[in-house]
Amino acid sequence: MNGIKNFDGIIFDIDGTLTSTNELIFASFNHIAEKYLGKRMKKEEIISLFGPTEDQILDNWFASNSDTIKEDYYSFYSKNHHMADIYPGIKELLDYIKSKQILLSIFTGKGREAATITLKILEIYIYFDLIVTGDDVMEHKPSPEGIIKFIAHYNLKRERVLMVGDSPSDILAAHEAGVKIASVVWDSYAKDEVLRLNSDYVFETVEELTAFIKCNV
Repeated sequence: MNGIKNFDGIIFDIDGTLTSTNELIFASFNHIAEKYLGKRMKKEEIISLFGPTEDQILDNWFASNSDTIKEDYYSFYSKNHHMADIYPGIKELLDYIKSKQILLSIFTGKGREAATITLKILEIYIYFDLIVTGDDVMEHKPSPEGIIKFIAHYNLKRERVLMVGDSPSDILAAHEAGVKIASVVWDSYAKDEVLRLNSDYVFETVEELTAFIKCNV
């Protein structure tokens, strides 16, 4: 794409895209699994759960007492953010995008509580004009519902919106919504599958994504 300004809105996923939170998520689910189910789960087992929100997963695990268990999950998740971080260069990228008056959105499969915890602790919550979580849609990714909410809220043209994410579901959602997809694979748990799919752009580093965005906003 050539030109001074090709995007009016950019949507980011959180985990594996803005933040290195996957290990924290694995630890949080294993905290619950070990404490209440007496078992430890492999990463692949936890990844297979991704899609529904944390609340929905825990509701499926526990027929009763799920509210108390959710409180335990979010307490562990919040207190152990030393296991997580924002990728180097992301905050500077968000600063640059905001300086160009480009609308910024989150579209994540995380529930609102977990998303808010991470975005606030890692000090990037304030950058986003709209935050769409798994609690805000009827169908989770790869449904494009969260992307369409952003487009409709700001009356944007689909061809001037970019989705940035690390998972196959981000690619599928973007394609169905009719927006461009930038797949980032600096910490993707499904890199091989992502690379097999038909992304518009693929970036190995934050620096590569930053250079691209600076040419397109």
